[in-house]
Amino acid sequence: MDELTEVRQLRSGAQTPDRARLAPGRTLLLDAVRAGERRRRVWARPQLAIVGVVATVTAVAVTASLLAGGDHTREQVSPAALTNADLSGMSAAELLERAAKAVEGQPTVPEPRAKQWIYTKSTLEAPDEEEVQVVGTAPFAQEIWTRYDGGATAHGWRSTKDGDIKLRITETKPGSPAEGDDRSPQELYRFLTTLPSDGEGALEAIREEDAIPAEEGSTQAEQDAVEISALLDADIKPSKGLAGLYRALATLPDLSLVDHLVKDATGRRVIALSEGTAADRYWLIDPETYDVLGTQHIRGGKVIGGNSLISRAVVDKAGERD
Repeated sequence: MDELTEVRQLRSGAQTPDRARLAPGRTLLLDAVRAGERRRRVWARPQLAIVGVVATVTAVAVTASLLAGGDHTREQVSPAALTNADLSGMSAAELLERAAKAVEGQPTVPEPRAKQWIYTKSTLEAPDEEEVQVVGTAPFAQEIWTRYDGGATAHGWRSTKDGDIKLRITETKPGSPAEGDDRSPQELYRFLTTLPSDGEGALEAIREEDAIPAEEGSTQAEQDAVEISALLDADIKPSKGLAGLYRALATLPDLSLVDHLVKDATGRRVIALSEGTAADRYWLIDPETYDVLGTQHIRGGKVIGGNSLISRAVVDKAGERD
């Protein structure tokens, strides 16, 4: 008997949820899943990489050593970490400048080879228990492999029949239709290496790149936020490029910083920062390394979705994890 059958038997006498009431939460969860996949080239329909009903949370290790498989490790960041900080006296711009100074002093992350793969494992958050039951999932981890040159993606999921991890590889054909940001990890990395370190200069370069079609009726600030968000979501970010990106983000209006550390989907205490044009979505930032760890969606003071990075590595083939 598999887990899904056991759950159905346990809930056989439970009252059927009101689908009309739960539909908004279902939509939010599915939108969050799709949004997490959209940037990784959308030449083919994404397949979710479900590897467990409840993720086994491991320590995140987004270091140069992990990413490049080499002996280079990042030095301790400076300024000091904010692990026990009360952020009530700090503005979003001050936090971003602190983060920029911290990351720009770190060693450059070596660039992967074109045919290497970037392995990413992350946890997706669901709105609440009842809505999870309707969608048919729970907070779960997904595993994705993206070839650095953008030529293929792979998704892993655990078979309910034998418990083994299965892998599905989708090759990308040049000229395939795409929506949103269709840049490969290689293209994102190389563009970030060109970003000036100052905020205004970085923002000007991002506008000139103009990589993502603007939605009809959107303002310049809204389009800036979309472009910056896509770059913040890049799998590998060179240190100086990330510093310029943080300073470009600091130029946006109506930035919002939560005045205390919050918990992400893995239970870590992290910094939450909104870019201003989407007040219900927050970027999650590591208070020690100032790396981007994911996003969280808030409505009415409650978490309604999001994703949190568990681990990431550059590997030689799809299916490898380190």
